[in-house]
Amino acid sequence: MNKPSNNFDIGIEPSFDFLSPEYAELFDRSAATAFQHPIWLHSLYARLASNAGATPLIVVLRYRATGALAMVLPLLRIRRGPIRTVEFADLRVSDYLAPVCSPEVFSQLLDDAAACAQIQRLVRPFDLLRMTKLPDARLPIENLLATSRRVSMDTNAYATVLVAPFEQWRSSAIDRSYQKELAKKYRQLQKKGELSFSCCGDGTSVLEALEVMKKFRGPRFQAQGDGDLLQRPEYFGFYSDVALRGLGGFVRLYAMKMDGEVIAAVLGLCHRGSFLIIMSAFDISGYKSQSLGALMFEQVARDCIERGDEMLDFTIGDEPYKKLFGGQPSPMWAVTQVGSTAGAVALFALKQAPWLKLAAKRLSDLRLLPARTPTPTR
Repeated sequence: MNKPSNNFDIGIEPSFDFLSPEYAELFDRSAATAFQHPIWLHSLYARLASNAGATPLIVVLRYRATGALAMVLPLLRIRRGPIRTVEFADLRVSDYLAPVCSPEVFSQLLDDAAACAQIQRLVRPFDLLRMTKLPDARLPIENLLATSRRVSMDTNAYATVLVAPFEQWRSSAIDRSYQKELAKKYRQLQKKGELSFSCCGDGTSVLEALEVMKKFRGPRFQAQGDGDLLQRPEYFGFYSDVALRGLGGFVRLYAMKMDGEVIAAVLGLCHRGSFLIIMSAFDISGYKSQSLGALMFEQVARDCIERGDEMLDFTIGDEPYKKLFGGQPSPMWAVTQVGSTAGAVALFALKQAPWLKLAAKRLSDLRLLPARTPTPTR
């Protein structure tokens, strides 16, 4: 069926302006996540896409009657070795992926068979369409793109509900013995010098903290064999751009200092009453026995509660420390659609031989980009 929709004008806009007022308005009324925020997607497409060999595939729907934005589907075309893939705009930096649309409009769209068919034609050709890191079923993209049913991924996201005052949250979320352990280590840390904790309030302090994060994370992740994104100029530029543009609203960068020197930092996003931790770094070699990571997360929780946040989201990854802070798991989902014989073979191989995923992590020359590296705990 090639009949166009009577309700929507649908097209590909490779240079779509994510910083435009119309997108900001759409995002505010949508069920999208922090990782579709105007600043995040602007920086991702502007700073990362070309370096990853990815081509923007931004599907834009506008109401035919008014021209107003109805939905934006931020996708990328990426060649992974010989396989042509279509996927969400991620490139190792995003945790939750979703169409930018309200549930009500999405439901109207699903009732418009012609619109769905148009979108399905626009995203082709591909060998393999993969939509991972789907947080819930409020916007069932598998129905929109006529893919297979969603399946759970082999990892979860974790978040803890925040309640005021901080002492009440701590007593309910953290085991009593662990509370005592952290209190002891915090006292030990205070004896080492002048200790401070703050949220960076200007560009200079932001860039200082990011440079220190880069220094701390490099050796740790190199030792783990997976490298670190901050060591790559394009990724350091991406996170710096997001942090500077979003400072004071969308982004918070916390720093713990000893005698004026940064010894720990946590970077996160603010979205609808939640603070989402996306990256952290600690001076492990200088403070081996102080559990800097755990102490830092406790201080972040305290500040979030004082600001009125309702959720501390540790995002994707099954690291045990998340449960120590009351983190509860939420499943993550993925959908796939094969577009060719080559895609079918690739999908079968990934399902039958999980070791290929590990191999893919090493083949950066083929631009096989895995999920973002989990946050370290210490």
